[in-house]
Amino acid sequence: MGPFAEGKNNIFQNETLVSVARKYNKSAAQVILRWLTQRDIIAIPKSVRRERMEENFNIFDFELSEEEMNFIKTLDTNSSLFFDHRDPNMVKWISEMKSDK
Repeated sequence: MGPFAEGKNNIFQNETLVSVARKYNKSAAQVILRWLTQRDIIAIPKSVRRERMEENFNIFDFELSEEEMNFIKTLDTNSSLFFDHRDPNMVKWISEMKSDK
């Protein structure tokens, strides 16, 4: 899940994340970045909007509780929302793709 699926499937509207975000007066995206940071996972957020870039840096003035960390962890489905690189059918399909060169 390029963690949290790059915002796909309305992850930023997820009730769990929104609830935690409200508590800290943050966005769901900031909660996700904070969760990753507290787990020592390097996140490389992307945005072309200045206000979003600034928001991405403003995650160091709060800390998620252990309960919140565990609760957010339950959102992980251990599956890709794009495609599974380990799925034999997907690997076969990719290997059969032809280049237009």
